[in-house]
Amino acid sequence: MLFPGNRNQQHAATCILYELKWAQGIVPNFSDLESRYGISRRTLQRTRAKLARLEHVSSMNARYGGQQGWRLSGRFSAAMRLLAENVDQWCDDANEERRERERRTLQFLG
Repeated sequence: MLFPGNRNQQHAATCILYELKWAQGIVPNFSDLESRYGISRRTLQRTRAKLARLEHVSSMNARYGGQQGWRLSGRFSAAMRLLAENVDQWCDDANEERRERERRTLQFLG
């Protein structure tokens, strides 16, 4: 859903989010993901850039005690909630005119 048509970036995003979720603290870098999951450096960096809801923590940040690395941003969960709300609104939309338009689009694409 976040990377339509690009299985490599979908896989990389899944691996990044998995590692961040289960990390004990901050993930210092993503270089070990390359070998562990067989992801190219370029795909990993492009995916990380597209996941704009990741936060880089500087070693100067006193909040994390001098640790440096990557973590999920507080904005990430807010963005996911907003996405879920939009999907719910989209599913609840029972406008008959829109339904017919979507049906014609499907026929055109199919």
